[in-house]
Amino acid sequence: MNSSPVRLDAKRFGPWAVVTGASSGIGRAFAEQLAACGLNLVLAARRGDLLDQLGKELSDRHGVDFLTVPVDLAAPDAPAEPADATAGLDVGLLVSNAGDMLLGELIDHDPDALLRELQLNAAAHLALTRSFAPWLVRRSSGGVLLVYSLAGLQGVSHIANYAATKAYILTLGQGLHRELAPRGVHVTVLIPGATNTLMVARFGAQGTPMGRLLMSADACAREGLAALETNRAARISGRMNRATVRLTPSGLRTRMFGAINRSMTRRSAIG
Repeated sequence: MNSSPVRLDAKRFGPWAVVTGASSGIGRAFAEQLAACGLNLVLAARRGDLLDQLGKELSDRHGVDFLTVPVDLAAPDAPAEPADATAGLDVGLLVSNAGDMLLGELIDHDPDALLRELQLNAAAHLALTRSFAPWLVRRSSGGVLLVYSLAGLQGVSHIANYAATKAYILTLGQGLHRELAPRGVHVTVLIPGATNTLMVARFGAQGTPMGRLLMSADACAREGLAALETNRAARISGRMNRATVRLTPSGLRTRMFGAINRSMTRRSAIG
């Protein structure tokens, strides 16, 4: 793993950064890299104990301050909590990363669970962005980094709702990129492909063809921050993922990804 510091303008994007989904995976990688840049951290996720542990670890290692916000962003009113907790802080960066996936056919899932997935993967990103963007505009600097998914570039069976919720983020981010760039605010959508996270491990992706292509969370987050620094509207993480999107028609990707998800669904049912 490349442990060299990420190059990020701490003056532009600091002194405080908010990271959602920070307890593991890509969110944790973001927190580690931002702390290495000298940014103080507001860490938000469901598991408060893991946030406290991570915050103390990064504070001891890098000398940064931290604040933890235990919150379930799948609850409709929950996205207001990080904004309320940071009142009075000079937040220069929002990394809206929290998300989760329901695997299997849509008709097999409880309707309320599907709506929670929609809330977490789409509505929460909107609410968080709307909460922090006005302050970023007033300070004429800073950024918003929205974490998307390669699944959202086309419809995908056995994660139909997940792919649809993720599609919203790209459209939102691309529009905001144009709106806020003249106001001095960077907006980037990071588009991870298959990444080695707890969510992916939960579904046994390592045992599918996808497993051979898993990218590290650290490398994925680094690409996102590099794209944010240069104010790219969107960035697909990983050369293989970029090549797949460039060279493979969306219909073929739909069939390929659907076959992998169907295999994971069957493995989960057996397990």
